[in-house]
Amino acid sequence: MLPQVWDNLRANKLRSFLTMFGIIWGIVSIVILSALGEGFQRGNETVLRELGRNILIIRNGRTSMQAGGERAGRVIRIEFEDVLALKRDAKLLEDISPELMKGNLRVKSPFNSASLQMSGVWPVYQKIRTIEVDRGRLLSEADNLEARRVVVIGYEAARQLFADRDPVGQQVQLNAIPYTIIGKIRKKDQDSNYTGADNERLFIPYETMRKDFPLTGGLNTPNTLSAIIVAPYEAVAEDLVTKMAAQGKIDFFKGGILEDEIRTILGKRHDFERQDKEALSIWNTALESVLFHNIIKAMNQFFVSVSMITLVLGGVGVMNIMLIAVKERTKEIGVRKALGATPGNIQWQFFGEGFALTLISGLIGLMGAFGLSSMINLLPLPARFSGMIITWQIAAFSIATLILVGVAASVYPARRAAELPPVEALRFEM
Repeated sequence: MLPQVWDNLRANKLRSFLTMFGIIWGIVSIVILSALGEGFQRGNETVLRELGRNILIIRNGRTSMQAGGERAGRVIRIEFEDVLALKRDAKLLEDISPELMKGNLRVKSPFNSASLQMSGVWPVYQKIRTIEVDRGRLLSEADNLEARRVVVIGYEAARQLFADRDPVGQQVQLNAIPYTIIGKIRKKDQDSNYTGADNERLFIPYETMRKDFPLTGGLNTPNTLSAIIVAPYEAVAEDLVTKMAAQGKIDFFKGGILEDEIRTILGKRHDFERQDKEALSIWNTALESVLFHNIIKAMNQFFVSVSMITLVLGGVGVMNIMLIAVKERTKEIGVRKALGATPGNIQWQFFGEGFALTLISGLIGLMGAFGLSSMINLLPLPARFSGMIITWQIAAFSIATLILVGVAASVYPARRAAELPPVEALRFEM
């Protein structure tokens, strides 16, 4: 069968090339565009993880509804007791941390000085926000309980204060108070933040911050917080994100059970209605994840549809060349039937030739797509793109589509060949 296919290809080189090109280009398009979408999807997830994947950032708000005899427009300021209430009553939240922030902090090292931002946090905050060190260690529970004057420094902040020197173990002056650096954060490719990039920040224990740098002025009290950072149980977050992505709705999560639980618990403490969306400022990072997921999903569906059309047109080309082959080999078909070949033999011969032509073209396309993807992955890539990622699902879909097109393109010409009457075939003249 393959020798016959090869002979037909050699006899009609240009026609065969154009026929094969349609299949090759269709397969290359499906694989490349699907791999492109997968690369952007994973790259986006990596970037979102730098801030904290599927976390919620709770900050002060202002009521928009009357409640408990209080007027609308009342400022709601979050407090340390709110953290304790969430830890005690929240069923969907796994990790919770208070955060105190200070900007324009005067920081001085033995080599340089700078004005930086700083946060006082519980150690679990580092897990929630993916604060990871490449030198030294992270903040510990003992650091927080004993209010130790230790600091974890951001990558760029360390370069600014120490250049290429190792900052771990060095002392810095924070508003003239001596602190010891215990860890340096790895370089983070972060493109979103709510307090400034982690590369340029300092992190110290919450209790230490509360003692040395309490929030002062205005309506602040010793228990006032800058923010509360929470993370739901992974199963809860994944379930909600999956449902939201499937529905294609951003507002599903925005008014969903996580924020509802938070507003219910804190609403009891601050006398505001659970339905009052303005009483607390809650940034849900899952919204970005779902929005990007839906964009990539729509883009993939469009590109794959275009690629499928190209592949189908390639299949039409295979059908056309096989019909021409049937006509050109009509006399051969008559001779074979006269010698005892059954219609089934003839049908399988031409079906096999068309199917083999499709598969050969598709395999060339697959190898080309793999090669092109590998070359692209050698280039410098942007932060939100993890490279051309060809998953087994993409490969399986491409092969299944190729087989379907091959079968569809080969059946009709094979039937035409099998149905030729032997006498008419022998009398046929080109």
